[in-house]
Amino acid sequence: MYDWIIQNKDLMKIFYGLIISLICLVIVLKSDRLFRLSMHKGIRYFRNAFFFYGLAFVTRYFLSTPFFLDYLSLIYHFRIKFLFEFFLVIAGFFLLYSLLWKKIESQKIAYSSSLFNSYILIFYLMAFIIAFIDYLWDSYYLLFYSQFILFIILFILSISKLYQKPSAGFLKIYSIAMLCGLAAWLLNALAGIYFQWNYTALMIIYSLNIIVFLLFLFGVIKITNSR
Repeated sequence: MYDWIIQNKDLMKIFYGLIISLICLVIVLKSDRLFRLSMHKGIRYFRNAFFFYGLAFVTRYFLSTPFFLDYLSLIYHFRIKFLFEFFLVIAGFFLLYSLLWKKIESQKIAYSSSLFNSYILIFYLMAFIIAFIDYLWDSYYLLFYSQFILFIILFILSISKLYQKPSAGFLKIYSIAMLCGLAAWLLNALAGIYFQWNYTALMIIYSLNIIVFLLFLFGVIKITNSR
């Protein structure tokens, strides 16, 4: 089985990207419906996070496959790398914003767009800087460090909110998802630095990532069905 995975690693990556992208699509559609039912602004930002996660995985696991790279230049490859990292980082920032928007936005101001406002533009700028520096360095160091720190913050915030509302089922799922995401990013960093992207480590990372997205999907479906 292990040898088959190594021999078909490109196919496995496409399959992995397809699974995550489809999960993100369902989460976006379900959370959009939930937002229209509740008009809760935090749900809009949560929806946006998975919109960008979906874009990131489509970019990384479809547009950077050998099928495309065989016919396109190395410059294209680096642009895909930049876009993947930018989408992934801004998705994480939207997850953070979905938890903090009440403390950031003025209650007197109504924003017409959940994708753009003066606060979110700061996150776009930060995501651009992180992706651009890694692009120049041809590395993922800033991506790993920023997302590891971000998921620590997200986990702490979710636990804090769960403490305030211990009966909130979705927050329990959210906290478990953040813990799995934190483990995945830690393993990502270790795999890149110490294990030279060992395939066993990669399969564990892929599995953890799928679990994270499935947990969010389960939570969104559970809330939507209860409405």
